[in-house]
Amino acid sequence: MMADTLMSPVVLTEGAVNQLKRIMEEQKIPNTYGLRVGVKGGGCSGFSYVLGFDEKKDSDQSFDIQGIHVLMQKAHSLYLLGMEIDWVEGLNNRGFSFNNPNAKQTCGCGTSFSA
Repeated sequence: MMADTLMSPVVLTEGAVNQLKRIMEEQKIPNTYGLRVGVKGGGCSGFSYVLGFDEKKDSDQSFDIQGIHVLMQKAHSLYLLGMEIDWVEGLNNRGFSFNNPNAKQTCGCGTSFSA
């Protein structure tokens, strides 16, 4: 019998999953917390991404992505559907990157977009 799970609107790359698990262990994130993925107003292009650990709220949808419990407000999936979150470690850039097919315009920093 299959569990009733929702298809996740976002994708986490293997690099992102490994980094998130490392952060969870190092920061001793409680098991009751999930990874909050969302958007907020602001940033140089209109919206900024939200990525952090948080407790589940009543308005959240939850997904399991490769062992990471992901939380997202239902209204945010419109902006995030199909987005890939990756971990980048290069000479000029180190951190999470957001590849969002819904973004009509992005900024140079890669953390802000317009839809």
